[in-house]
Amino acid sequence: MNLLQRTQKNFTQNPKNDILSGLTVALALVPEAVAFAFVAGVDPLVGLYGAFMMGIVTALFGGRPGMISGATGAMAVVMVHLIQKGNEVGMALATPIENLGLQWLFITLLFVGLIQILAGVLKLGKFVRLIPHPVMMGFVNGLAIVIFLSQLGLFKETVNGERVWLSGTELYVMLGLVGLTMAIMFLLPRLTKKIPAALTAIIVVAAIVIFGKVEVSTVGSFIRDGGGEGLQGSLPAFQAQIFGLFNTLQGHWDLILSTAFILAAVGLIESLMTLNLIDEMTETRGSGNRECVAQGSANILNGFFGGMGGCAMIGQSIININSGGRGRLSGTIAAIALLCFVLFGAPLIEQIPIAALVGVMFMVVIGTFAWSSFRILHKIPLADAIVLIAVSAITVWQDLAIAVIAGVIMSALVFAWKNATMIRARKRLKDDGTKVYEIWGPLFFGSVSAFNSKFEVSTDPERVEIDFIESKVSDHSGVEALRNLANKYIDSGKEVTLTHLSPDCKALLLKWNPEFATIIKDAIDDPRYYVVTDMMDSEV
Repeated sequence: MNLLQRTQKNFTQNPKNDILSGLTVALALVPEAVAFAFVAGVDPLVGLYGAFMMGIVTALFGGRPGMISGATGAMAVVMVHLIQKGNEVGMALATPIENLGLQWLFITLLFVGLIQILAGVLKLGKFVRLIPHPVMMGFVNGLAIVIFLSQLGLFKETVNGERVWLSGTELYVMLGLVGLTMAIMFLLPRLTKKIPAALTAIIVVAAIVIFGKVEVSTVGSFIRDGGGEGLQGSLPAFQAQIFGLFNTLQGHWDLILSTAFILAAVGLIESLMTLNLIDEMTETRGSGNRECVAQGSANILNGFFGGMGGCAMIGQSIININSGGRGRLSGTIAAIALLCFVLFGAPLIEQIPIAALVGVMFMVVIGTFAWSSFRILHKIPLADAIVLIAVSAITVWQDLAIAVIAGVIMSALVFAWKNATMIRARKRLKDDGTKVYEIWGPLFFGSVSAFNSKFEVSTDPERVEIDFIESKVSDHSGVEALRNLANKYIDSGKEVTLTHLSPDCKALLLKWNPEFATIIKDAIDDPRYYVVTDMMDSEV
């Protein structure tokens, strides 16, 4: 398959499915983008512009056809402090500047984009493949719970300036419409898969509400309750004024740069984890590095044209995949449709009942949660079960980035501990009285203590051979432990021989102890592997 054919295949294999799924996603993006804009403390249009620009760039140039990006809650939470601080500084100036926090956000997004592009250029996206499966399952479960909890806020209404829970008839009507939406999405695929169930459910429920004149919360009322004026807007405008505001950052660069690094990390982790999940769902493979570059480019565009930035959205991505969207056309249609809603379709979109969109997201929750984790929890190793539960809990308690980092660290520590206990030393005597230690297992920082305990320097015979044919010296700690052990034998006046070491391990030992040339024995079957220290030295 040539490049043109691959490009065409990635763009669309089924135009009808991609277009319909894209429209479904666009409808689901509206309340999410608006809600996250409120979380960050910015105008809803800033959230919608951010979703459009993130969506169009990543759809066309991202590393995963069919994956949807937009304004996300994980990043919105990080933005809050920056925006509040900027607004405080702006109002304290001799000539006050309104919404300075929003301008600071646009400047910050430029740095976010550069960091993410740099991550892609340095090919850091591949490291998502190293995330253990328990962490992945915990991430999925935690995110499903977060999506569910975020929808509960839509069961509230504003009374005397306060958000209170729905009750009575209003609550029952809301629950009925949510249930109808979910029922359509559950039953329709059993009758036909030619039309997306989510889009059909939204249209049916919206028609019931509009033509039946049912009094329920709609997209328009939701925006107005949050302090917005509506969806109607113009094309995103170039934010030339931000270049004249760099002087306001004097003394606040630490806030800008630290927020940029956190936003970049959160965005990349969520995007790459979502990419990995969609890979598993579609049994295909995307490019993490390409996604990093696309995410970064989209955030830079947001900074220049007044969007709130964002990253991949797991809920909307799953809606897209389940609705049949597989090509880049689906994400492109979703982004363009979202912009069209802002430019031309605001009055119609504002009539869509929130209940329909909540029902769609509840079905996403059901489809996202790894229900199999309950079945396998008692069958997998205890450490993996703890990691899975911990990542799920931390995702809900804190945020995705902290949960994934904590899960990877926990898994790494478990791995290091298991490998630290694996090192063994088989002992035997040769006919000439030489004592041979045959080392088995990895020698690295975690196993150094166990390695040292295998030797009896004071009681060993005059000649000792340490054989590494079934071992690997993995890092500087391992090399240092081996060097110290050899020096102990030499200082005791005993003859020690080191065999079956890799060339780079020998080089590191000779670098610090040239006299080891007499105790290192070369053989034709010496293993070949790299020591971490050696690779770092060569790169420097």
